[in-house]
Amino acid sequence: MTGEIYRDAWGIPHLRADDVTELARAQGRVTALDRAWQLEVERHRAQGTSASFLGAEALPWDRFVRRARLDDTARRCFAELERGDPETAAWVRAYVDGVNEALEAGAARTPEFARTGLVPGRWEPWTPLGVWLGIHILFAGFPAKLWREQVVRHLGADAVGLFAIDGPGTSGSNGWLVSGERTVTGQAIIAGDPHRFIEEPGVYQQIHLSCPEFDVIGLAVPGVPGIAHFGHTGTVAWAITNAMADYQDLYRERLRRTGAGVEALGPDGVWRRATRHTEVVEVAGEEPVEIEVIETERGPVIIGGPEGLPDGLQDGVQDGLSEVLADGVQGGLQEGFLIEPLIEPHDEPLDEPLAVALRYPPRVTADLGFSALLPLLRARRVADVDRAVDLWAEPVNVLQAADTQGGLLHRVAGRVPVRSAANRTRLVPAWEPGHDWHGRHETPRGGLTDGIAAMANQRGLAAPLGVEFAPSHRADRITALLEEKDRWSAADMPAIHMDTQLAAAEPLLEILRTLGTADADLAPLTPDADRVRQTLLAWDRRMDADSEAAALYAAVRGAVVRRIAAHPAFAALSSPPAYPEVLLPWLALLPRVGFALEHLLRAEELYGVDRTEAVRAALEEVAAEPPTGTWGDSHRLAPWRALPDPSYDAPGLSGDHDCVLCTSAVPGFTDLSARGPAARYVWDLADREASLWVVPLGASGIPGSGHHRDQLPLWLRGDLAPVVTDFTELEKESDV
Repeated sequence: MTGEIYRDAWGIPHLRADDVTELARAQGRVTALDRAWQLEVERHRAQGTSASFLGAEALPWDRFVRRARLDDTARRCFAELERGDPETAAWVRAYVDGVNEALEAGAARTPEFARTGLVPGRWEPWTPLGVWLGIHILFAGFPAKLWREQVVRHLGADAVGLFAIDGPGTSGSNGWLVSGERTVTGQAIIAGDPHRFIEEPGVYQQIHLSCPEFDVIGLAVPGVPGIAHFGHTGTVAWAITNAMADYQDLYRERLRRTGAGVEALGPDGVWRRATRHTEVVEVAGEEPVEIEVIETERGPVIIGGPEGLPDGLQDGVQDGLSEVLADGVQGGLQEGFLIEPLIEPHDEPLDEPLAVALRYPPRVTADLGFSALLPLLRARRVADVDRAVDLWAEPVNVLQAADTQGGLLHRVAGRVPVRSAANRTRLVPAWEPGHDWHGRHETPRGGLTDGIAAMANQRGLAAPLGVEFAPSHRADRITALLEEKDRWSAADMPAIHMDTQLAAAEPLLEILRTLGTADADLAPLTPDADRVRQTLLAWDRRMDADSEAAALYAAVRGAVVRRIAAHPAFAALSSPPAYPEVLLPWLALLPRVGFALEHLLRAEELYGVDRTEAVRAALEEVAAEPPTGTWGDSHRLAPWRALPDPSYDAPGLSGDHDCVLCTSAVPGFTDLSARGPAARYVWDLADREASLWVVPLGASGIPGSGHHRDQLPLWLRGDLAPVVTDFTELEKESDV
């Protein structure tokens, strides 16, 4: 035996091989066979070449990737990996070899290649690192600093906290660890669900990797070898959520052209040569586009240049914003946050040309943390996992792990640079001292309370490393549910995944209660509006797909959001600056109001906005034209696809942004959900075969195949598929 591919009843690949290298090659092969289109889309996105076959809609992303120098960073990181960790570098090469061996065969059975005329290309050894970078470059939400800059400029520093309940583009997750003292088996259980954009095919790949050194099941990232985020080796299991750490900085640069190129002003008052070159982006059906790429000592310039913003970016910004929001282009509208009081007013010249450089750790250190991947697969105990994730770089995660000997681990993993508080919250001037990086933070560690630990991106363990965090609603609800029983089993966990209670609804409901009291300053409600009010006050606060009251609540909430966003006090924020299109979701006022509504309604004062009147008017608006069905009729799953699929019939969803079942719409803009649980898992340390998992669609990326969308009914119901690891119960597909 060199390598073998097996499948279970859900088409999930189970691989075994004689050694680690052959297993990596098998993983690359099966991923190319199952996910050829996804792999090639991600490769092109990482290189900034996706517009060559997807057309002009992909150009904003390609422009950003070129200017941020993602492909060059991936090359640098792989070169450093070869130098410092040749075993892992060879393992990555083996995975790439497997991809290249099977990519043509995978493309031949995937219709998107014929639709676009795309010919499969060749993967390079650094391509998996580029894919990882492309997926995670917006994970820490650095564009939120642009939003804060706008708020401070137009409304003052005090306003930042009002809106900072959301940082679009970052992704969250739920996760919980239950120790053996709280389970029916006496062994720990880890469960949860990562919240990301739902993509077709999925962002996670269920897989089983077995060789003499290890036998691991988990969720892989297609295009990247191993199992990074969620895995179970039989004796130890681990899972992560986004730590919400801040580890990327934006520097306002002063640039000037010289006869030799471009220079940037440093904090010592010296002008120094910046690197500069031009690149050409091919665009299907249109003329190629030339891009100037500039990099200062801080990092690549991703906004503007020596002359400021290009004229082309000034046109049609607002017109294009709705399309950006609707499509969720490369970083949609995501997790809710709370902000530290770190914003200080500042005076900087606003009339000089704008140039902004991005500083991100892999560009500085040439390390993406890939040296953690093999040790994770080889882990036997939590101490092994702990040592492995000491090597982790990005994204920065909160990690939980447990083993069969009773070991438990709850810690942050990743690289967060030490620098000034100003760096963490806004753009900082590159020409002023005090904004350098000085080493990295120690990553915090935590424990369990009463045998449980819930992680849902809330302020807590990772607080010293971040700025904005999720409201505690999901974490509090998970904790409350786990406290309802003394002993839990793996089979009990899916009910927690699917909980739809919406605690965030309370501030709006509080105002509805006041509308029932005599108030000479408010016009009385019409009978129809009062019936809407009474219905919502009697509502059980659950965002269930079959709930008419939930649909009514969402309609009123949306109307309130639109009215607040339209208030003249916020007019200066209604039109975002002419920044690159890929950054616009962070600068859109309507979703900012929608996700911050809880704070905005409870703020002591809101720039003269009469919130009670806004709610009263929203009630009348909805009463005049109420929703005609249930929440699931409008709250439907809208996965991201590189190509549209006119045959797709969007299913209705339960849940909402701040429910444990986090299926996010954009209040005031659309009820459609582009993000939600990208997988669900339950890792049982007592018996790995009692573990459970599911993805939103299926194991196969080939439209029309039996396993393309066969897990969707399970995912919608909250059911999970059993984990099978016994090769005698699997069907052999082929040798590798």
